[in-house]
Amino acid sequence: MTTTSRRVRIFDAHTHLDAMATRAGLEPTPEFVAGVMAEARAAGVVAAITVGDTVASSRWCVEAARAHPDVYAAVAVHPTEIDGLDDDGYVELERLAADPKVVAIGETGLDYYWDRTKPADQQEHFRRHIALAKRARRPLMIHDRDAHADVLRILREEGAPEHVVFHAFSGGAAMARECVDAGYVLSFPGVITFKNAPQLREAAAAVPPEHVLVETDAPFLTPHPHRGRPNAPRLLPLTLAALAGAMGQDDEELAGKIRSTGARIFGRPLA
Repeated sequence: MTTTSRRVRIFDAHTHLDAMATRAGLEPTPEFVAGVMAEARAAGVVAAITVGDTVASSRWCVEAARAHPDVYAAVAVHPTEIDGLDDDGYVELERLAADPKVVAIGETGLDYYWDRTKPADQQEHFRRHIALAKRARRPLMIHDRDAHADVLRILREEGAPEHVVFHAFSGGAAMARECVDAGYVLSFPGVITFKNAPQLREAAAAVPPEHVLVETDAPFLTPHPHRGRPNAPRLLPLTLAALAGAMGQDDEELAGKIRSTGARIFGRPLA
């Protein structure tokens, strides 16, 4: 099994370039983004999808994607940020979604871990984001924390868009198989490198390679051995290697399948 001893060409399916800057006490300037992506390319990570969690951050993501050829955007409002999201906000999200550098509607979904917003309100806005993804003809990028059953139920009730990506997949093998049966794609984060996450490795082992993506969720979910420090796209090969190990794949072979899946889901080759 190969690891990070050689560079493997891959793309980061979910990151937050603006939050990386903010967490470092910096402004998310074009120069900051260029520096992050230069470090990523040196590690074999040739593109990244930067993901919005408010209307304002979604707008920033689109601007960053327009300015950098190796950056793409996803636009949405995170379930813990929905307070104050109104019809005008959805009009703006739909306008942003029409940009050719926008490859997904996300991240949206349900988060029952935090109590910042009511579950009923989250569910209403999740349904509206599903409808937006269908109108925009973009994949739906889902945030699902402690809400597996309700997320799957609402997808069934509303009818899922053509393509669905579970960002930072956190379910077990049974849920993974249910998602694959529904045609969904599972994106695995740095958590898969943690010693205390055997259930996530078991889930990965249950998924065909054609249903897998890999992500950083930077600056969060930093892979071992850098856990506790800010994450970055340049660290993605560590997660890829752990994912490949869990799936019994060579990391270069798995990276090729992930590139193919990315082209199929997002409508263009990203790496």
